[in-house]
Amino acid sequence: MKIIGITGGVGSGKSEVLRYLEEKYGAVVCEADLVAKNLQKKGTICYNKIVEHFGEDILDENGRIDRPHLARIVFKDDEELHVLNAIVHPAVKENIRRKIRQEIKQGTELFVLEAALLLEEHYDEICDEVWYIYANEEVRKKRLKLSRGYSEEKIEDMFRAQKSRDEFLEHSDRAVDNSRSFDDTREQLDDMLKDFGIKKSQV
Repeated sequence: MKIIGITGGVGSGKSEVLRYLEEKYGAVVCEADLVAKNLQKKGTICYNKIVEHFGEDILDENGRIDRPHLARIVFKDDEELHVLNAIVHPAVKENIRRKIRQEIKQGTELFVLEAALLLEEHYDEICDEVWYIYANEEVRKKRLKLSRGYSEEKIEDMFRAQKSRDEFLEHSDRAVDNSRSFDDTREQLDDMLKDFGIKKSQV
Protein backbone atom coordinates (compact mmCIF):
# COMPACT_ATOMS: atom_id res chain seq x y z
CA MET A 1 0.00 0.00 0.00
CA LYS A 2 1.22 3.47 -0.90
CA ILE A 3 0.67 6.24 1.64
CA ILE A 4 0.56 9.77 0.22
CA GLY A 5 0.54 12.84 2.44
CA ILE A 6 -1.28 15.85 1.01
CA THR A 7 -0.40 19.34 2.18
CA GLY A 8 -0.69 22.92 0.98
CA GLY A 9 -1.87 26.37 1.93
CA VAL A 10 -5.47 27.34 2.57
CA GLY A 11 -7.41 27.80 -0.67
CA SER A 12 -5.04 25.65 -2.73
CA GLY A 13 -7.78 23.15 -3.58
CA LYS A 14 -6.71 20.15 -1.52
CA SER A 15 -10.31 18.98 -1.01
CA GLU A 16 -10.87 18.68 -4.75
CA VAL A 17 -7.68 16.64 -5.09
CA LEU A 18 -8.77 14.32 -2.27
CA ARG A 19 -12.18 13.83 -3.87
CA TYR A 20 -10.61 12.95 -7.22
CA LEU A 21 -8.21 10.41 -5.71
CA GLU A 22 -11.04 8.81 -3.76
CA GLU A 23 -13.53 8.67 -6.64
CA LYS A 24 -11.20 7.76 -9.51
CA TYR A 25 -8.51 5.70 -7.79
CA GLY A 26 -10.46 4.18 -4.91
CA ALA A 27 -8.10 5.81 -2.42
CA VAL A 28 -8.90 5.63 1.27
CA VAL A 29 -8.82 9.27 2.35
CA CYS A 30 -8.04 10.22 5.93
CA GLU A 31 -8.34 13.87 6.99
CA ALA A 32 -6.41 14.49 10.19
CA ASP A 33 -8.69 17.38 11.18
CA LEU A 34 -11.74 15.09 11.17
CA VAL A 35 -9.85 12.53 13.25
CA ALA A 36 -8.89 15.30 15.69
CA LYS A 37 -12.50 16.48 15.85
CA ASN A 38 -13.71 13.00 16.77
CA LEU A 39 -10.98 12.62 19.39
CA GLN A 40 -12.15 15.84 21.06
CA LYS A 41 -15.71 14.66 21.61
CA LYS A 42 -17.10 14.77 25.12
CA GLY A 43 -15.75 12.03 27.35
CA THR A 44 -12.58 11.28 25.38
CA ILE A 45 -9.07 11.54 26.82
CA CYS A 46 -8.27 14.51 24.59
CA TYR A 47 -11.48 16.25 25.65
CA ASN A 48 -10.65 15.85 29.32
CA LYS A 49 -7.08 17.12 28.91
CA ILE A 50 -8.18 20.13 26.85
CA VAL A 51 -10.88 21.16 29.33
CA GLU A 52 -8.49 20.64 32.23
CA HIS A 53 -6.00 23.06 30.67
CA PHE A 54 -8.20 25.65 28.96
CA GLY A 55 -11.12 25.64 31.40
CA GLU A 56 -14.85 25.21 30.95
CA ASP A 57 -15.18 28.58 29.19
CA ILE A 58 -14.31 26.78 25.94
CA LEU A 59 -17.43 24.58 26.20
CA ASP A 60 -20.76 25.30 24.53
CA GLU A 61 -24.14 25.00 26.24
CA ASN A 62 -24.13 21.23 25.63
CA GLY A 63 -20.73 20.71 27.22
CA ARG A 64 -18.97 20.17 23.90
CA ILE A 65 -15.73 21.89 22.97
CA ASP A 66 -16.48 25.05 21.01
CA ARG A 67 -13.78 24.56 18.39
CA PRO A 68 -14.05 28.03 16.80
CA HIS A 69 -13.71 29.61 20.26
CA LEU A 70 -10.73 27.40 21.09
CA ALA A 71 -9.17 28.25 17.71
CA ARG A 72 -9.44 31.97 18.46
CA ILE A 73 -7.59 31.44 21.75
CA VAL A 74 -4.67 29.48 20.31
CA PHE A 75 -4.43 31.60 17.15
CA LYS A 76 -3.37 34.54 19.32
CA ASP A 77 -1.05 32.62 21.67
CA ASP A 78 1.76 30.39 20.42
CA GLU A 79 2.26 28.77 23.83
CA GLU A 80 -1.38 27.77 24.08
CA LEU A 81 -1.25 26.47 20.51
CA HIS A 82 1.74 24.33 21.46
CA VAL A 83 -0.17 22.92 24.44
CA LEU A 84 -3.19 22.07 22.29
CA ASN A 85 -1.06 20.42 19.60
CA ALA A 86 0.81 18.40 22.23
CA ILE A 87 -2.52 17.04 23.50
CA VAL A 88 -4.18 16.33 20.17
CA HIS A 89 -1.57 15.34 17.58
CA PRO A 90 0.00 12.31 19.31
CA ALA A 91 -3.50 10.83 19.70
CA VAL A 92 -4.36 11.65 16.08
CA LYS A 93 -1.17 10.00 14.82
CA GLU A 94 -1.82 6.82 16.77
CA ASN A 95 -5.40 6.71 15.46
CA ILE A 96 -4.16 7.12 11.88
CA ARG A 97 -1.52 4.43 12.33
CA ARG A 98 -4.27 2.04 13.44
CA LYS A 99 -6.30 2.94 10.34
CA ILE A 100 -3.26 2.29 8.15
CA ARG A 101 -2.69 -1.13 9.71
CA GLN A 102 -6.34 -2.01 9.09
CA GLU A 103 -6.20 -0.89 5.45
CA ILE A 104 -3.02 -2.89 4.83
CA LYS A 105 -4.79 -6.01 6.10
CA GLN A 106 -7.72 -5.29 3.78
CA GLY A 107 -5.45 -4.99 0.75
CA THR A 108 -5.99 -1.28 0.14
CA GLU A 109 -3.75 0.03 -2.65
CA LEU A 110 -3.72 3.78 -1.94
CA PHE A 111 -4.07 5.61 1.38
CA VAL A 112 -4.14 9.41 1.29
CA LEU A 113 -3.56 11.47 4.41
CA GLU A 114 -4.39 15.17 4.50
CA ALA A 115 -3.27 17.30 7.42
CA ALA A 116 -3.03 21.07 7.77
CA LEU A 117 0.09 20.61 9.91
CA LEU A 118 1.40 17.60 8.04
CA LEU A 119 4.97 18.92 8.03
CA GLU A 120 4.94 20.84 11.31
CA GLU A 121 3.67 17.88 13.34
CA HIS A 122 5.75 15.34 11.37
CA TYR A 123 2.89 13.36 9.84
CA ASP A 124 5.24 13.00 6.88
CA GLU A 125 6.99 10.28 8.90
CA ILE A 126 3.92 8.10 8.28
CA CYS A 127 3.92 8.72 4.51
CA ASP A 128 5.82 7.24 1.57
CA GLU A 129 5.66 10.61 -0.19
CA VAL A 130 4.41 14.13 0.52
CA TRP A 131 2.60 15.99 -2.26
CA TYR A 132 2.32 19.76 -2.08
CA ILE A 133 -0.84 21.18 -3.66
CA TYR A 134 -0.44 24.84 -4.56
CA ALA A 135 -2.07 27.69 -6.44
CA ASN A 136 -1.03 31.29 -6.89
CA GLU A 137 -2.18 33.76 -4.24
CA GLU A 138 -4.76 35.54 -6.39
CA VAL A 139 -6.47 32.25 -7.23
CA ARG A 140 -6.47 31.22 -3.58
CA LYS A 141 -7.91 34.57 -2.48
CA LYS A 142 -10.69 34.34 -5.05
CA ARG A 143 -11.59 30.80 -3.94
CA LEU A 144 -11.67 31.74 -0.25
CA LYS A 145 -13.83 34.81 -0.86
CA LEU A 146 -16.30 32.86 -3.00
CA SER A 147 -16.47 29.60 -1.05
CA ARG A 148 -16.08 30.84 2.53
CA GLY A 149 -16.89 34.53 2.36
CA TYR A 150 -13.58 35.52 3.96
CA SER A 151 -12.45 39.14 3.97
CA GLU A 152 -9.17 40.26 2.42
CA GLU A 153 -7.80 40.96 5.92
CA LYS A 154 -8.66 37.50 7.22
CA ILE A 155 -7.13 35.85 4.17
CA GLU A 156 -3.90 37.82 4.55
CA ASP A 157 -3.70 36.82 8.24
CA MET A 158 -4.14 33.16 7.30
CA PHE A 159 -1.50 33.37 4.59
CA ARG A 160 1.01 34.90 7.00
CA ALA A 161 0.38 32.14 9.55
CA GLN A 162 1.22 29.37 7.06
CA LYS A 163 4.46 28.19 5.50
CA SER A 164 5.75 29.88 2.37
CA ARG A 165 5.76 28.08 -0.97
CA ASP A 166 9.53 27.60 -0.72
CA GLU A 167 9.18 26.01 2.72
CA PHE A 168 6.49 23.63 1.48
CA LEU A 169 8.56 22.70 -1.57
CA GLU A 170 11.66 22.06 0.51
CA HIS A 171 9.89 19.36 2.51
CA SER A 172 7.72 17.82 -0.22
CA ASP A 173 8.54 15.06 -2.68
CA ARG A 174 6.28 16.34 -5.46
CA ALA A 175 4.23 19.43 -6.23
CA VAL A 176 0.90 19.83 -8.01
CA ASP A 177 -0.01 23.18 -9.59
CA ASN A 178 -3.74 23.62 -8.99
CA SER A 179 -3.92 27.22 -10.25
CA ARG A 180 -5.56 26.47 -13.58
CA SER A 181 -8.44 24.19 -14.59
CA PHE A 182 -8.87 20.93 -12.71
CA ASP A 183 -8.38 19.07 -16.00
CA ASP A 184 -4.75 20.20 -15.81
CA THR A 185 -4.53 19.08 -12.17
CA ARG A 186 -5.98 15.67 -13.06
CA GLU A 187 -3.29 15.14 -15.68
CA GLN A 188 -0.57 15.88 -13.12
CA LEU A 189 -2.10 13.50 -10.57
CA ASP A 190 -2.56 10.74 -13.15
CA ASP A 191 1.08 11.01 -14.23
CA MET A 192 2.30 10.88 -10.64
CA LEU A 193 0.24 7.81 -9.81
CA LYS A 194 1.51 6.03 -12.93
CA ASP A 195 4.93 6.14 -11.28
CA PHE A 196 3.48 4.01 -8.48
CA GLY A 197 1.80 1.64 -10.92
CA ILE A 198 -1.60 2.61 -9.54
CA LYS A 199 -4.45 2.57 -12.04
CA LYS A 200 -7.85 4.19 -11.93
CA SER A 201 -10.59 2.24 -10.22
CA GLN A 202 -12.89 0.25 -12.50
CA VAL A 203 -15.89 0.99 -10.28
